[in-house]
Order: sequence, then structure tokens, then C-alpha cells
Amino acid sequence: MTDTRPIETGTAELVVLLDEEGRATGTADKAGVHHGDTPLHLAFSCYLFDDRGNVLVTQRALHKRTFPGVWTNSCCGHPAPGESLEDAVRRRVTQELGTTVGDLRLVLPRFRYRAEQDGVVENEMCPVFVGTAHGDVRRDPDEVEAARWEPWAAFREDVLAGRRTVSVWCREQVAQLPADPTAAAAADAADLPPAARSA
Repeated sequence: MTDTRPIETGTAELVVLLDEEGRATGTADKAGVHHGDTPLHLAFSCYLFDDRGNVLVTQRALHKRTFPGVWTNSCCGHPAPGESLEDAVRRRVTQELGTTVGDLRLVLPRFRYRAEQDGVVENEMCPVFVGTAHGDVRRDPDEVEAARWEPWAAFREDVLAGRRTVSVWCREQVAQLPADPTAAAAADAADLPPAARSA
């Protein structure tokens, strides 16, 4: 069974900094890494589905430093130094949404984006995962303002048509995800950034 306890990193939560090839170049305190010139770093996104094909869509907490109040995919986060992406996804889903993940699969290993809101920049290599939520969702209000299940096909159609406002990364990911992510084959982990493959 995967250990979903928080990763202890001392007094600071650290993110993995990357060069343009996706190799680790060091670490930085997450609390100070996001600003107007955010360095490239490693992250992940996850889309959680239920057994009826609904996707869990979340609204970021209103006090978050980056993209507060924005609706987006189920869960985003950063692996700790030395932590695998899969373990990081499971850890953050449990912490933020109070549920666990089954059938976790890598679907977009090379996703990368840069986005800015109110002078704060996100700059990430951000592999994308799909999984199944097991258990009730109990959101952490420090991270998630609201969460709701929506039919994937309708959500996808509205995002692609520009009728649904979501985060920049969610919009770009939805455009790259297959029409039915739950049926997609797992991507090759060899396509991950080197820093993610070495964890």
C-alpha cells in the first residue's frame, strides 16, 4: 500500500527546480518560488473520475497565492525531492480531497505550460494523470474552495468551445487529453522529465 502521509522536508515544503531539459537543478521553498519570474519546476495534474464517467472539478481556495478562486482539474501539486510523481499525486489527493486514488495512470508525460495571473507566474513541467476516486470527497478548505462532479463529455466540450472558464493549464490539458481519458492506455514513463524518472 502506498504511504500517503505528508512528506517531511523540515521547516519548508520544497519543490524541484528544473533546467530546460527537465533535469533537476536544485530545490526551492514552495512558499517563495511563485512570483513574477517563477523558475521552471516540477509539478503534476490529476483528473479524478467516478464510476459513471464524471470528472471531479475543483475551485482553488480564495486565499491561494497562485490563481485563487479559479476552477480547474481535480488536483495539482508538486512532488517533494526524491518523491515519485505517483506517490505525490496520492498524497495530495488525500490531503486536499480526503479521498484515495485507484487505477492511477500517466497520460500526458510531457505537458508543460507557463501562465500568469495578477503578476504571479506558474512555470511548470507538469505531467498529467488520470485516476479513479475511491471514497467520499472531503475537501480541505485551505486548498479547495469548492468541488463538484460533472459529466466529462459536457465539461470537455464546454472547455474546448470556450464556454467554460478554467485555469490555463486545465484548458490546455483538456485539449490534449483523449475524448475518453478513462479508457486511455498508460503513457510511457520514459517520456517523463528526467527529474521525474529518477525519483
